[in-house]
Amino acid sequence: MALSKSRFYISLYIIIPMIVAGLSIISSPVSFRITEYLMKHDLGLNTPVNAWIFAIAVLSYLCGMVIVYMLLNPMKKFLKEAEKLPALSAHVKEDDTNSNQQGDELVHYANVFKRITDVLNKVDARQLFPKIVGESVAMRGVLKQIMKVAPTDATVLILGESGTGKELIATSIFEHSKRAQRPFVKINCAAMPEELLESELFGHEKGAFTGAVSRKSGKFEVANRGTIFLDEIGDMPLNLQAKILRVLQEREFDRVGGTKPIKVDVRFIAATNKNLEVMVKEGRFREDLYFRLNVFTIFLPALKERKEDIPLIVERFLMDSPSTTKLGVNSAALQLLIGYAWPGNIRELQNTVERAAVMTESGEIETQHLPDNISRGYSGGLITRPSEEGGQSASIDDQIKEIERGILIEALKKTNGVQIKAAELLGINQRSLWHRVKKYGIDVEEIKNSN
Repeated sequence: MALSKSRFYISLYIIIPMIVAGLSIISSPVSFRITEYLMKHDLGLNTPVNAWIFAIAVLSYLCGMVIVYMLLNPMKKFLKEAEKLPALSAHVKEDDTNSNQQGDELVHYANVFKRITDVLNKVDARQLFPKIVGESVAMRGVLKQIMKVAPTDATVLILGESGTGKELIATSIFEHSKRAQRPFVKINCAAMPEELLESELFGHEKGAFTGAVSRKSGKFEVANRGTIFLDEIGDMPLNLQAKILRVLQEREFDRVGGTKPIKVDVRFIAATNKNLEVMVKEGRFREDLYFRLNVFTIFLPALKERKEDIPLIVERFLMDSPSTTKLGVNSAALQLLIGYAWPGNIRELQNTVERAAVMTESGEIETQHLPDNISRGYSGGLITRPSEEGGQSASIDDQIKEIERGILIEALKKTNGVQIKAAELLGINQRSLWHRVKKYGIDVEEIKNSN
C-alpha cells in the first residue's frame, strides 16, 4: 500500500521575513571573514568589500524579484481575466480615465479590486435577500445592518416613509434569525380600533366583554418563542403603549379580563413612518417605550434617495406581472420613472407599473402608458418634457443627459455641495462624480451658497 505524502504549509508571513533575515544573517559572518582575511594578509579592503556589498545587493534584489513575481503574477492574471467581464470592464476604464493616472498600476489595481468587491457584494445581496431588490449603496448598507442584527435577539426599530418596504425588511430579519423556524406574527397597529387592538395583542378571557363567548389567545401568546412585528407602532394609543412596555421589560402580560400573568419569550420588531422623537416631545408617544424600542434602528431610504435601483425594481415587477407575454419598458419611459420623485415610494411605483402593463398592447411600456403626473415631466423642477404642440422635442439622449444632470444637482443639494457625500449617496466614486460635474458644467459653489 502506497504511503500518503505528507505536506507542510508555512504562511507567507513567516517565509518572506525569514528569507530577508537569512540574507542578513549570512552577510554578517561572511563580511567579517572577508575583512579578517584581508587584514591578516595586509590586502586592500575597498575593492573586495565593495564587491561583496554589490553581490549581497544583487542577491537581495533577485530574491525580492522572485518573491514579487510569485505573489503578483497570479494576481495580475486574475485581474486581467476579471477586467474582461462585462460587469467590470466599462467601470474600470471609466475610473482610469477619470483618475488621469493610467500609468499607475497600483491605482489601476485598486480600481479593479473595488469593482470586484462591489460586484461580489451585489451577488451576495441577491443570494441572501432574493425578495429585496436593490444594489445601491444605501440599500447595501441596510442589508449589512440586517445581517448584523438578525442573528441576535435585539429589538429592532425600522424607520422609513410609507411604502418603502418596512414589512419586507422585518421579514428578512426574521428569516435570518435564530427564531426562523418559530412563529412570525405581524400586526398593524393603525388598522384596528383601540378596543379591538388590545384584544388582538393580549387575548381575552370568556365573558371579558360583550361577545367574548370563549377564551381567545392573543398575538403575543401565538408568537411565543418566535418574533412579533408591530407595524405602524407610532399609531398605537398611549394606554396600550404602557402595556407593550410591560411586555418588553417583564416579558409578561394579562389577557383582557384576566388576572393571571402570562409569561412569553418573544423578539420585538417594530416599524413606523412617524418621527417618534417629535411625538415623544409632544407627549403622543411614551419616552420609556421609545428608548426600549430604539435598541437597533434601521433607517430605510425613500425611493427618491436610491433612484439607481428603480430599473431593477421595475424589472422585478414586470417579471411578476400576470401577463402571458413578456413585458418590457422603453428607455424614454424608464427615464421618466427614474426622474419622478415617488412620494408613495415602492408601493406607488408598483401600482404605476401594473397600470402601465395593463395599458400596453405591444408588450413594451411607453411614455403614453404612464400616468399624467409622471409623463408630463419631472418633480422638483429638474426638467419638463416639451409639449407635442411646442415644436421639436428634445432627443432621448438630450433628455437622458438632463435627467442625469438633475439627479447630480439634487444629490449635491442634499449634501450641501459636499462631493464626497454626494458620491456616496449616488453610489459612485468621487472621481466619477467630479468628471460628471465638469461635464455638465454644474456650479458646486453656487449650490453650497444657495443652501
